[in-house]
Amino acid sequence: MSRQPLLNRQSRVIASRLTLHLQQGASMHDAANTLSALDDIWPRSQKPIFISCGRAACDAGLLDWSAPENAAIELAAATLLGPNGPDLIGALQTWQPTVCLVFDPKAAQALAVDVPFRFIGFDARHFTVGQLKLLATRTKSYGMGIAFNIETAEDFRACVDTGITAAAGWFFTKPSKVPAKTLNPAQTNIVRVLNLVRKNADVQDIEAALKHDVAMSYKLLRYINSAGFGLSCEIQSFRHAVSMLGYDKLNRWLSLLLATASKDPMAPALIYTALLRARLMELLAVGLVDKSEYDNLFITGAFSLLDTLLGVGMEQALDAMRLPDPICDALLGNGGRYQPFLELALSSEGDSGEVIAEQASMLGLTADQFNRAQLQALSFAEAMEL
Repeated sequence: MSRQPLLNRQSRVIASRLTLHLQQGASMHDAANTLSALDDIWPRSQKPIFISCGRAACDAGLLDWSAPENAAIELAAATLLGPNGPDLIGALQTWQPTVCLVFDPKAAQALAVDVPFRFIGFDARHFTVGQLKLLATRTKSYGMGIAFNIETAEDFRACVDTGITAAAGWFFTKPSKVPAKTLNPAQTNIVRVLNLVRKNADVQDIEAALKHDVAMSYKLLRYINSAGFGLSCEIQSFRHAVSMLGYDKLNRWLSLLLATASKDPMAPALIYTALLRARLMELLAVGLVDKSEYDNLFITGAFSLLDTLLGVGMEQALDAMRLPDPICDALLGNGGRYQPFLELALSSEGDSGEVIAEQASMLGLTADQFNRAQLQALSFAEAMEL
């Protein structure tokens, strides 16, 4: 599976889209079995998860899957009107899953079938902004409008201005301005604290540095006390955090704070994505590297969008920090033992199932292992979202 996030007007991730990449000869029954096997780690939040069959033609076989309440199955309008349409419509009426009708003007009569649609999806690659505005208005009574495959920040803004509820794509991960040459004061202070933690400085020195930025101290404690951290008691102070967790664990959460200093309007979505990449890389590495390196893989993923978040070049961002060579090598594209994990995490955001399968196979990972790690990382990012 690969994925896309769905963003609302405030640039927050309010849903996810998973695209199934079926092997040659696989059927929708196979897809249903694969999804059923993931039920124990399926994200149970209120955020919808859209399921796209990608290049495969969806049929009633997919409904062998007992879809969770937050799952929305995407169906092309033409599919409902094709030869297998009656069987599919009958199955939809029986099982009543949440459906997103992927709209096609040539198959507009699909709106009239006796199936309730919660969402109406539009592939933005096939419509102009003017057409989307008109279609969103015309189909509003059938379901909430969702745009897929948005490629630029300008297209995203135009889409949400048309009345579309949310838009999906990776447009926000691309730097939108010329990188600055230096970090701003808030970013510099976080880097100073990070470097103190990495060299195991005295707790008093670290606390003194934190006091220069009350907001940073507050955010740090919120992260540590979030559901994603999984602690059984509330951490009240930095000194308490050190005694409970140690410097190594605090290192990863301070690393995330660096991202929160971003002034980028897309920061909510960028931070969410960085969290997901971080956890995904850590999970993919379980059993493949020494446990002592899990935190480094987490930080590699968390920093993979640092240039976009901070508005500086990646080299400038890394120059300010004393990071282990494997992290820097992966982030700068210089190879090393962490780069295959980063490349696989990035491929999960693409649209090529073949590339994902090849890179997972190189690491000795099965499709099930990769899919499970991806869903667990998705749950983590949602639990950590502040």
